[in-house]
Amino acid sequence: MTVVDKIKQSDKALFSFEILPPLKGKGIESIYNTLDPLMEFNPQFINITSHREQYDDNNKRVRKRPGTVAIAAAIKYKYNVEVVPHILCGGFTRSETEYVLIDLDFLEIDNILCLRGDPLKVEGVYKPEDEGNVHAQDLVRQVNNMNKGKYLDDTEFNASKPTKFSCGVAGYPEKHHIAPSLSSDMMYLKQKVDAGADYIITQMFFDNKKYFDFVNECRAMGITVPIIPGIKPVGLINQVDILPELFYIGLPDELIKELKACKTDEDAKLVGNAWSIMQAKELIKSGVPYCAFLYLWKCKTNV
Repeated sequence: MTVVDKIKQSDKALFSFEILPPLKGKGIESIYNTLDPLMEFNPQFINITSHREQYDDNNKRVRKRPGTVAIAAAIKYKYNVEVVPHILCGGFTRSETEYVLIDLDFLEIDNILCLRGDPLKVEGVYKPEDEGNVHAQDLVRQVNNMNKGKYLDDTEFNASKPTKFSCGVAGYPEKHHIAPSLSSDMMYLKQKVDAGADYIITQMFFDNKKYFDFVNECRAMGITVPIIPGIKPVGLINQVDILPELFYIGLPDELIKELKACKTDEDAKLVGNAWSIMQAKELIKSGVPYCAFLYLWKCKTNV
């Protein structure tokens, strides 16, 4: 069942979680240990992040977190829950993307999140792969072409097997950091939806007003798809400095004050949990379709 179908069939807000795949060479048991205590909250889907290649100390390109497809399948069939693997433009050709999508189709994994991805640290500026999708909207178009039975080689055989993917895309209540303005960022988001995206999951935010304003801006732009708020439970003291630097977001002064007063990471986790619960209660009261809790792999927080 697609994310949008679940929204349509529910008369209350639903919950989902997001996890980060383990480093290459680590077992999946650590993921199960994180998810086991969270399944009692009946998540309607679980997002699995994807990460492009990196350069090691020898200037060699390596992938440190492989296995998104395998992890998605393992979670889906262990817990009988829908999964949403992230699919990236950066680091992948369109052909490589097509084969990943074929694998997901074989595994009956029909929900995906289409993202451009981040630039390599050594490059600084995002550069698409040769023969790769440039923007998330291009990736969404490729997926929707496959849903119509149009594969890259355009053979008659492939045309007989359309896929049935439901695509989500990312939205940024505080503007994507490379967008020249909020209005231009909203225009790019509208293009992703017009390309065939079925719903939006937002970047994390810690002030609900930013989400509400973002939704109003989307609706004014003619974006009518569901907009799922992304909530990040803070779990470490240093995240008060790291999160704004890594994700280009702001933290409310009250939250900063509470985190700065923490003596241990355990104290910070309690503050972060309380803040996320406060956010979720207000969002649910406002009638949001979902609350998506992000990056639980590192936080391991029980919300």
